[in-house]
Order: sequence, then C-alpha cells, then structure tokens
Amino acid sequence: MKSFREELWFEFPARRGLLNITPQVGECLRASGIKEGLCLVNAMHITASVFINDDERGLHADLEKWLEKLAPEKPHSQYRHNGAEDNADAHLKRSIMGREVVVAVTDGRLDFGPWEQIFYGEFDGLRGKRVLVKIIGQ
Repeated sequence: MKSFREELWFEFPARRGLLNITPQVGECLRASGIKEGLCLVNAMHITASVFINDDERGLHADLEKWLEKLAPEKPHSQYRHNGAEDNADAHLKRSIMGREVVVAVTDGRLDFGPWEQIFYGEFDGLRGKRVLVKIIGQ
C-alpha cells in the first residue's frame, strides 16, 4: 500500500468564505499515483471546515445565512469564549460543518456522486491556514 501526504494553504481576504478545492485535491491524487484507495481531506485549524456539497452560488448564500443564524458573529459579548479573541462563532460554525471528508478513489479518480465537490469553509480568515490531503491505496 502507498501513502501520499500534501498540505494545501489558503488565506481568505475576508472573515468568512467558501472555496471549491476539488481541483487542488484532484491534483494531489494525480501526483500520488494511487489508483484505488481513500482520500482524506481535513482542515488543520479549529475555525475552518472541509465538507462536500454542490457548487451552486445560491446554496452557498443559504449556508452562510443559515450558519449566521445558528452562530451569529455579533455581539461578541454573547460568547464566553470571546475575550482575547472574537472568534467563538467560528468555532461553532466549524463544529456544524465538520472537520474532514473521505472520498473513495476508483480508477485514479475521486469517486463522487452527482454534483458532489469538496469545499474549504473559512470562518475566521485573514490569515493563512492549511488543509491536509492524505491518500492511501495502491
């Protein structure tokens, strides 16, 4: 069995945002040479997320609105975590959206269902953060 590891780095110019990282993960898969196996993609920061969904602008706006209802950024004083930092809402949003995804690798490609894509969700941006891609198989 072979193993491949790569870090992807992202820096959002805003506090929150979503980015389709399927092309970067696909490039990692090609570089790995693995044809059959599993691909793990996980956010290495507690205020960011990796998840699978549809790449549709309306859905992205709905996700942002829904997350903001569940864990509004302001007022910062509503959270006990906030003190030296003001990112309690980002921790909660990450908990909702998840840390990682695992995608099957079949015949050298990411084996998705219809419309599935991998997304990086940033909930406390303005600094560099990394995503781990780990692929195992043969």
